[in-house]
Amino acid sequence: MLKQFFILCSGADTDILNDCSIGEQNKYAGIGATVFFTAVMATIAGSYALYTVFDNLYASIFFGLIWGLLIFNLDRYIVSTIKKRDNVIDEILQATPRLFLAVIIAVVISKPLELKIFEKEINQVLLEQKNDLTLANQNQIAQQFNPKIEALETEILSLQTQVQSKEAEVNALYDTYISEAEGTAGTNRLGKGPVYKEKRDKHDAALAALQELKTDNKIKITAIEGEISSLQSDYTANVSTSQPIIDNFDGLMARVTALGELPWLPSFFIFLLFLAIETSPIFAKLLSPKGEFDFRLQDQETIIKTWTMQQVTERQLLLKTDNDINNKVYTEIADEEEIINYKRQKARELMQHQADAFLKKQKGIL
Repeated sequence: MLKQFFILCSGADTDILNDCSIGEQNKYAGIGATVFFTAVMATIAGSYALYTVFDNLYASIFFGLIWGLLIFNLDRYIVSTIKKRDNVIDEILQATPRLFLAVIIAVVISKPLELKIFEKEINQVLLEQKNDLTLANQNQIAQQFNPKIEALETEILSLQTQVQSKEAEVNALYDTYISEAEGTAGTNRLGKGPVYKEKRDKHDAALAALQELKTDNKIKITAIEGEISSLQSDYTANVSTSQPIIDNFDGLMARVTALGELPWLPSFFIFLLFLAIETSPIFAKLLSPKGEFDFRLQDQETIIKTWTMQQVTERQLLLKTDNDINNKVYTEIADEEEIINYKRQKARELMQHQADAFLKKQKGIL
């Protein structure tokens, strides 16, 4: 039963093959097994590739089965349409387009399986790419916020500088009136005289202005720090929003691109393996000598071809003979007086009807 199933997969004519030898049946069973297991591998490869796209197991299996059936049908068609000829060049010419199609199918089948085989290495490459994308994304977003934050920080620094300058001024006034009281500067008189009082009042006024400046600048700095905090929160929110996109950067195209970053030799050998599997039935039929099945098939085809050509030839002869007879008959009766008179009578009646119709039409116009 399994042998019959594989023979069915090979696309061979079972009615003819059943009358052939066991060896001939085994040859086509082997070809059919290759076609079948290639379709199985295509189903697995297609399911995995579609799983990386849809991320849904059942949908991937369903479409993978459809893909496997498509590959099975193509392979079966390719193998079944290659027929043994008496000329090697004719066989090569008929197999060439099928070989190109087999190469394309081998590429399509091998690529998803390469993605699965080298999954760990691809994940490592994707991780490095994601890290690079994360840093690049953070830098791009930072370019939108850093200039504003730096401007606000510069403004805070300016306000703090104002306070520091005012503090330095107040400290200088404090030293001045203390030195006046101690008699070490100014009037050089010990005690708190009018000059001391004047300098003390100037210091107190500056100190009050300093306190007011500190209060105002503190409020301004607090507001600016709030703006900076809001900008930093927006930056963090933008990074958090865009990060899932980077984390999901592991689709089919990304994995194929990452596979291209790996050494090419292992992938190339896997491709050669599937190419050998895909083209093996074709080469098996090309390299094998003309077998019993091929002779029986050729015999059946030539019978139909010969019978069809015979029928066409007979119809052509029948048509030619009928035309010759018709020409001869019409030639013989063309000179008969009875036929001439009859034709003359009918032509006269036709001309009369035409004249009557013309007259009637003209009366209607008038």
